[in-house]
Amino acid sequence: MPRKTTAKALSMFRAKPKSSTEPKPSPKFGTLPEWNLEDLYPSVESAAFSRDLAKAGSECKSFKAAYKGKLETLAKKAPGAGLLEAIQRYEALEELLGRIMSYAGLVYSGDTTDPARMKFYGDTQEKITSASSDLLFFELELNRLDDDLVAKLAAGALKHYRPWLEDIRKGKPYQLDDKLEQLFHEKSITGYGAWNRLFDETIASMRFSVDGEELAIEPVLNLMQDPHEKTREKAAIAFGAGLKENLRTFALVTNTLAKDKEISDRWRGFRDVADARHLANRVEREVVDALVAAVRAAYPRLSHRYYKLKAKWFGKPSLKHWDRNAPLPHIAAKVYPWGDARDIVLDAYDAFSPKMAGIAKRFFDERWIDAPVRPGKQPGAFAHPTVPSVHPYVLLNYQGKPRDVMTLAHELGHGVHQVLAGPNGALMAPTPLTLAETASVFGEMLTFRALLLRTANTAERRAMLAAKVEDMLNTVVRQIAFYSFEHKLHLERRNGELTADHICELWMREQADSLGPAIELSTDYETYWAYIPHFVHSPFYVYAYAFGDCLVNSLYGVYQGAREGFAERYLAMLSAGGTKHHSELLAPFGLDARDPPFWQIGLKMIESMIADLEGLEGKA
Repeated sequence: MPRKTTAKALSMFRAKPKSSTEPKPSPKFGTLPEWNLEDLYPSVESAAFSRDLAKAGSECKSFKAAYKGKLETLAKKAPGAGLLEAIQRYEALEELLGRIMSYAGLVYSGDTTDPARMKFYGDTQEKITSASSDLLFFELELNRLDDDLVAKLAAGALKHYRPWLEDIRKGKPYQLDDKLEQLFHEKSITGYGAWNRLFDETIASMRFSVDGEELAIEPVLNLMQDPHEKTREKAAIAFGAGLKENLRTFALVTNTLAKDKEISDRWRGFRDVADARHLANRVEREVVDALVAAVRAAYPRLSHRYYKLKAKWFGKPSLKHWDRNAPLPHIAAKVYPWGDARDIVLDAYDAFSPKMAGIAKRFFDERWIDAPVRPGKQPGAFAHPTVPSVHPYVLLNYQGKPRDVMTLAHELGHGVHQVLAGPNGALMAPTPLTLAETASVFGEMLTFRALLLRTANTAERRAMLAAKVEDMLNTVVRQIAFYSFEHKLHLERRNGELTADHICELWMREQADSLGPAIELSTDYETYWAYIPHFVHSPFYVYAYAFGDCLVNSLYGVYQGAREGFAERYLAMLSAGGTKHHSELLAPFGLDARDPPFWQIGLKMIESMIADLEGLEGKA
């Protein structure tokens, strides 16, 4: 099975081009930055972009002509210098393709409803897919080389690329012949790629009617965290109704993509519906199964226990689903101007590691962040690694809430990780999803702990602890519930197409199990599965969040117990990028994710925070 090329892997990300004007101050938040994409290309019409696009096509053809069918001969020639040169040339092409596709994706995400951007992204994707099809043979042919020969070269001339060679050879049992691989690759534009675009453009164009105002997805989701219950209720009902109006489209997208994946898995020989994701994440199925089992068993003592406590704070036997993430009653909602959010995160990073803070500061100083909410802009947040020769970009939809500050800390954690991993090169900088969430969640934890230390008021401390517990429940419990839902959906899709009603039933069952009896799920909530982008873009991605959160909780426990030298070991772990297995990376900290009790360490930290909240009961 060929590894995803950089260009193909990055095509799922979205973002925004340089603004034609300087960012304007917001009355609430101050001046929100808009990113400058000129480090990639000056503009979509630039000669540099056109030149690189043409170069990509010609260079890929030239590479195929030079090396197809010749790798075994090159490998046997001592000391393997010819094969080393081929790999280096291949890596340079991956860098070029990744740069082009990153730029197109970032431009597109600035407004996924703009026809000009849609066309630019679509045309670029077609050309890069066509060009990269000439590279497909390379990894397939490398995997056909004799194991002993590859091992010998990996210990000698190809030593630098040993982790990459070992990585791609894990996919050897699942690869098809060259013609079939090329067909899968070229059909991806009209296959899952087209359905991904349909989902993105449908979501971006939707408007939800709240009190006579037509709102896009980000503002209406923001209202579900409003201090006023009626506002949350109206937003939640409007959101469910809007999704229901488009449910036929979402059900079709879901059924088609699940079937598309089943076809691919069947041809490649994957046994379980999530095995392809486990392979990409370089994690064993039994490790993920142990994580899932541990979290599901912990539902009663985590989410069920916390939401029962929260309902008590609200003076109710149970909460409506729109109250799940509501701010606590009788505590003024705090708004953080952008400058305050920046200082909070950078100070927290600096207290841990000045080097880490220095890297994060560049995102602000050099306009690597796009923060404002705009019509058509991709919802949510991400850090896009682009390519090692440039730098990452961060997208936010900043609205000044405490959770937005945590999101900034989260995405900057990704950004720092990507910068540190960059020197490994285009083939080995990318990190498996399970480890990619480590730096982001750790960044959040540092920021949360720093804020908590500055808070002496009991009511504010309770609010901060509650918000952190909710974030952890959303990251661990909710994502494992997502994974369980997704797993059942894909299994049942093997037996035939699923109706929208049945998908809703699967969703409600998993949500009820995970949230517990203290959360009431009304019928408007049954459609909420439809807006989760991970189900569409990256099947079974979601467990990586739970993996990362539990891992970070364990890491943070080690940090609290022995801070001397920890930051250096931590940054070394991030700098490894994709060159080491999770077991190698965690060994310096005395941790092993393959050990079943490992997951209890992370879950117990969440449990202890809930106990802390219970201990604050009755205190002024």
